[in-house]
Amino acid sequence: MKVLSIQSAVAYGHVGNSAAVFPLQRIGVEVMPVYTVNFSNHTGYGAWRGPLIAPDDVREVITGIEERDAFPQIDVILSGYQGSEGIADVILDAVARIKAANPAAIYACDPVMGNAKSGCFVAPAIPVLLRERVVPAADLITPNQFELGYLTGTEPDTLESTLASVDLARAMGPRTALVTSVERPDREEGTLEMLAVDDQGAWIVTTPQLPMKANGSGDVTAALFTAHYRRTGDAADALARTASSVFDLLTTTLESGERELQLVESQEAYAHPRLQFAVRQVR
Repeated sequence: MKVLSIQSAVAYGHVGNSAAVFPLQRIGVEVMPVYTVNFSNHTGYGAWRGPLIAPDDVREVITGIEERDAFPQIDVILSGYQGSEGIADVILDAVARIKAANPAAIYACDPVMGNAKSGCFVAPAIPVLLRERVVPAADLITPNQFELGYLTGTEPDTLESTLASVDLARAMGPRTALVTSVERPDREEGTLEMLAVDDQGAWIVTTPQLPMKANGSGDVTAALFTAHYRRTGDAADALARTASSVFDLLTTTLESGERELQLVESQEAYAHPRLQFAVRQVR
């Protein structure tokens, strides 16, 4: 499997491509990373150095990959945080060109906007752009519950309302959705859920909710689920593997006392997930 991943990059720590690439490689995926920024560290520190990469320069890198006749071999286009409005045009153009070269390729979009605790943390134009242009072009999306609500103009909280919101999102274009954080009031205390939905059904997995915030964990989640799903077409299996790998990554990070993801130290969790959490079909 070959993935073209268009995301940010940092030298210190793990977010964007700096979080997604190694786990994908560890499960046997060939990754072509294309960077949209080249920062010293993620912006959560409040200070960082390095450049935003101009959309035209990102396009040039992708064109260079095309000139190597790589497009027919690409199975997945993956995108995450979009720092500027112009990047969306570059991504959508790449998706169209790659799908023309390989009609079996899929576009997986992590529509990064914010979360319930922090609200939106992207430029005001980005959520509208994602909702109106980017998500409709995607085959697979991986929003959190907050982002799902924005995309669909709803306020999902129960399992039923979250499923209804997913159906609205899938009606926009993407046939598969992974909701990466389902926090419903009637869930067991101290737990967190993920929900996967495609044309075959809907599945949920419950894991303990760890007392931490880990920048980049969503990028790892989106990458692993996309790769597992593209490889097997089995949403339940992809959900089980992703939940297991990410939980063990977060546990290792929490136990380390470090702020940044312990990405390399957790590599066996990607290659050989323990599958310790049962996946339940809910539709």
